[in-house]
Amino acid sequence: MPIHEADPWRLQYFARVETAADITTEDADAWQWYPAHRWVYDKLAVALSQGLDAGPHGTPPPRFPVFSKPITNLKGMGVGSRVVHSKADYERHYAPGHFWMTLLEGRHVSSDLAVVDGEPRWWRHVTGKPAGEGTFDYWIVHAEPDPEIEARGGAWVRRHLADYTGMLNLETIGATIIEVHLRFADQWPDLYGAGWVEAVVRLYESGVWDFADADRRGGYSVVLFGPNGVRYRHPPTPLLDEIKRSPGVSSVQITFHEELPPERHSMPPGGFRLAVVNGFDLAAALAARERLKEHFLQSG
Repeated sequence: MPIHEADPWRLQYFARVETAADITTEDADAWQWYPAHRWVYDKLAVALSQGLDAGPHGTPPPRFPVFSKPITNLKGMGVGSRVVHSKADYERHYAPGHFWMTLLEGRHVSSDLAVVDGEPRWWRHVTGKPAGEGTFDYWIVHAEPDPEIEARGGAWVRRHLADYTGMLNLETIGATIIEVHLRFADQWPDLYGAGWVEAVVRLYESGVWDFADADRRGGYSVVLFGPNGVRYRHPPTPLLDEIKRSPGVSSVQITFHEELPPERHSMPPGGFRLAVVNGFDLAAALAARERLKEHFLQSG
């Protein structure tokens, strides 16, 4: 079977895969399949494992502001998150199953890594350009290493996941881990280079990481949002095929279910996610987004 993927627009990256191994891009699958490691989805435990001030709602923070969010949320990980500025604010937003933690500062980075028996063997780091209200203009898939994240994150993995082999995703702020996922990010695997998906399959099949990564390049994942509440239609196949053939464009995802009403989709407050264009040239990916935007403006 191919890699387990819930979103049909991302199956394009994995449809050619044939493997008896269970490989997933979904946190709900990972939580069930890795009982010994599912504790990493407890974000309070992850915070405490790094020596941060943190506690469940109902315990007093030593100082304000703090950051508050659900302890565990496998779908829509950022739902219910907020900065809490004072004791009165804390009491106002008390919620069962939530916790507070140190308010971190610094770069927010998503990092994919391949792990063999608790040892990171490959890293890739991604940062986003926010566009407001939970939306992003685009993501940058960096070619360069991030020594601080790799040192601190690697030490944490060796200490806490010594018997884990597989892909891992760490979200960090200022190189401090805020979330851990027992899977990789499925929005831009085509930007990791030729042969990367095959290397992932070998990792799960044989416990070996073998990926040359000699032609590593920076890439971009450009997102198109439209107004919420509109019933959109998918672009015609000839238009999508033409855009995919554009120099500098690697892939196009149409990121909604045409047959479902808008309210049945989980979207950020700032807009309805219509499409993602991946590419190695930012100008080309932005131009492709504009072509898709014209289609949706005409048909929406």
